[in-house]
Formats: sequence, structure tokens, C-alpha cells
Amino acid sequence: MLEKLEEKIGVKFKNLDFLKSAVTHRSYLNENRGYKLEHNERLEFLGDAVLELVVTEYLYKNYPNPEGELTNWRAALVNGEMLAKISKKLEVEKYLLMSKGEAKDTGKARQYLLANAFEAITGAIYLDQKEKGYEKCKEFILKNVISQLDEIIEKKLYMDPKSHFQEKSQEIMGITPSYRVLEESGPDHDKKFVVGVYLEEELVAKGKGRSKQDAQRNAAEEGLKNKKW
Repeated sequence: MLEKLEEKIGVKFKNLDFLKSAVTHRSYLNENRGYKLEHNERLEFLGDAVLELVVTEYLYKNYPNPEGELTNWRAALVNGEMLAKISKKLEVEKYLLMSKGEAKDTGKARQYLLANAFEAITGAIYLDQKEKGYEKCKEFILKNVISQLDEIIEKKLYMDPKSHFQEKSQEIMGITPSYRVLEESGPDHDKKFVVGVYLEEELVAKGKGRSKQDAQRNAAEEGLKNKKW
């Protein structure tokens, strides 16, 4: 079953148990008491450190930019959203072992699981390949993570959407965007907001969120996609 995932990853495992553990969520163990392997959290802990080191080393050796910029680029490369996207592309989702309850949640919780699984797979490669572990991880990360860097720099994806939208609107139109709450619903403990981002009186985009800040961020993100400068 996991051989197809090995192909996607591009690593032939000496011990497939490492890979199986990497795709095992802790909830799976609750429903499968006889399961012999551990869940992926320890591998995730290891993989997170390896991932950060490989990305940091690559940026340091290849870009003379100041520390602040490199930090922002690294954050954009290794954040949960990016790792979940890469995991999805590698079809890791097909192989996740989780409880029936977790399997039903395909929203943010699934993204979180996918991001963690990517880190755990990195940790699994590191341990399984022994003395070649770091080099194999490096190949895997260069191919799947560092390959996203050009797009991140070109589209300024390392910037917070609100900062990026403001930079563009000031640079091109000389206008500072403003945000207005358009809708507010739900009880105090479960509020939902719809916020509009405006350039003067022009409504450019709307964003939804459980806080005004989230809704503003999502509105700015939509504005960057929608606005034909």
C-alpha cells in the first residue's frame, strides 16, 4: 500500500514502519488498540528541525539578503499552509491513518494533519536512511519545498496579505486601503464577521472570519487576487 507513497516521495525505505508511523495520527491508536507502531508526533518533532535546518542552510548559502528577509522567506516556505499544500500534491492524504471522527473533518483540521504528516515524513526519511539521512532529506526538501521559493518571492507571498495589499495600492494608486465590517452574526462565543476592503469608496473584496482581524486578512487576500491594477 505504501509503495505508491514511496514513489511519490522519491525515497525507497529500508524499513517501511518509519513511513507508516509518519502517516499515523494519534486518534487512530484510540480506535486500534492492537496497532504496533507509535503515532507520528515524535517523527514530526524531528522532521520539523531537519526541515528548518535544510531551508535555513539553503537560503544562507544562496541569498545575500539581510536576516529579516531570509526569516520571512523561510516562514513562508515552512508554514502549515504551504506544507499542507505540498502534502496534498504528494497525495499523502490517501495514506493518513486516523480515527473515523478525524476522517470526517476535511477543513482546517485536515490541513493541520497534512502539514504535520509532511514533517513526520521528513523525520522518517532522516531516521530510515541512516548515514545518508540528512542528504536524502535535503533532496526531498529541495524538490518539494525550496521549489516553491521563486513563486513566493515573485508574488510576495512572504508578506502578510494586508501589508502586501497596502503596499500595492499605495504604490500604484496612491491610496491607503480601509476596512469596514459589513456583517456580524452569531453569539458572543462564536462570532462571524464579513469585512470589506475599500480603496476610497470602491469595494474591492470581502473576507469572512471568526474575528475582525481574520476577516480583514482574508479580504486583503481576495483583494490581491481580484484587483486588476
